[in-house]
Amino acid sequence: MPESIEVISHLVNGHVFGSKDSRIRKCQLYDAMPLQDARSGDLTLVDSLHHLDAWLESPASVALAPIAIADELASKSSNKLIIGVNELHQAFQEAIVQLRGVRCDEFSWTGIHATAVVHPTATVAASASIGPYVTIGASCKIGERTRIHPGVQVLGHCQIAEDCEIFPSAVLYQGTILHPRVLVHASSILGAYGFGYRQVNHQHVRTSQLGWVEVECDVEIGAGTTIDRGTYGPTRIGRGTKLDNQIQIGHNVHLGEHNLLCAQVGIAGSSSTGDYVVLGGQVGVRDHIRLGDRASAAAQSGIASDVPEGISVLGSPALPRREATQMWIHSQRLPEIRKQIKTLEAQLNSLTEKMEASLAQAERQKMAADFEISNQPDASRKKIFRDATPENRAAA
Repeated sequence: MPESIEVISHLVNGHVFGSKDSRIRKCQLYDAMPLQDARSGDLTLVDSLHHLDAWLESPASVALAPIAIADELASKSSNKLIIGVNELHQAFQEAIVQLRGVRCDEFSWTGIHATAVVHPTATVAASASIGPYVTIGASCKIGERTRIHPGVQVLGHCQIAEDCEIFPSAVLYQGTILHPRVLVHASSILGAYGFGYRQVNHQHVRTSQLGWVEVECDVEIGAGTTIDRGTYGPTRIGRGTKLDNQIQIGHNVHLGEHNLLCAQVGIAGSSSTGDYVVLGGQVGVRDHIRLGDRASAAAQSGIASDVPEGISVLGSPALPRREATQMWIHSQRLPEIRKQIKTLEAQLNSLTEKMEASLAQAERQKMAADFEISNQPDASRKKIFRDATPENRAAA
């Protein structure tokens, strides 16, 4: 159902700036959309004065904006309204929920669905929600208010703490541990066997898979991500870390707290990171590497050695950002440098030929002078010697 501007303003604890036209102030809002998608009747948001032109061109007539710029935006926006708020994105989220009438994370059942299969030895908290066709294995523990979506497979001896949420078709292998408030997106796999083998009688034999995956509080794991179990102990994901979609975490990896890993990052076995590490999309980290606190890597970097605390790297093999940037800049000039080198080579060859010709001519002149002196009478020879150049005198 549509809502009035007054209702939305009150909901987000905002203040209305702009047009005094009562028709504008009484218009109804139907949805909340970002600037590029907003339509007539939508609420939008403007987070910076840099987006003023886009706001003026938008068919939306009402926008949320930070209170610090709301008055200035309104003064430049005739027949439009600005609702100034303190927390822009939190307010926009609340407006979306109000206008659309449904929460994005709405869960449509409580308790254990009739089609779910829960092992008799498993313990499920009374406030937990187990969706259709979920399987809960032996000796599992499911905490309060945890929500498990359809088709999730939780194998034996897993521990899932309170307020977790696991989206459809995720798989938790045996012994996986989730601390409170962990979010696991669809089709992720936690606890798969690590990619480790040894050779026995010329054959690859899988190494031990006796460890587990342990995910600490407030971690989010993106869709299609795989985290392998440890060989003997845990593969650990530190508190507050956020993993994007389609990430591969190898066996025995220990990620620190509040890391950010973008899509398609791959970290090989037994590597570790400090706190607040950031890895761009498609970064690859070889095995047994240590990344220090607040280290970062640009997209598609290939990290083959340890990265000290606070260092930003890029490239493959990854180098400190400044050094790698200089190398990249110079590499862009390689065609130009090649032409310059060829020109210099041609000039050098020309100078060499001229020098050799000049030396040859001087040598011929010296030999001629020597011959002339040797064939003159003594008096003439002395005169010629007096008139000769110092080089010819020395030769004479």
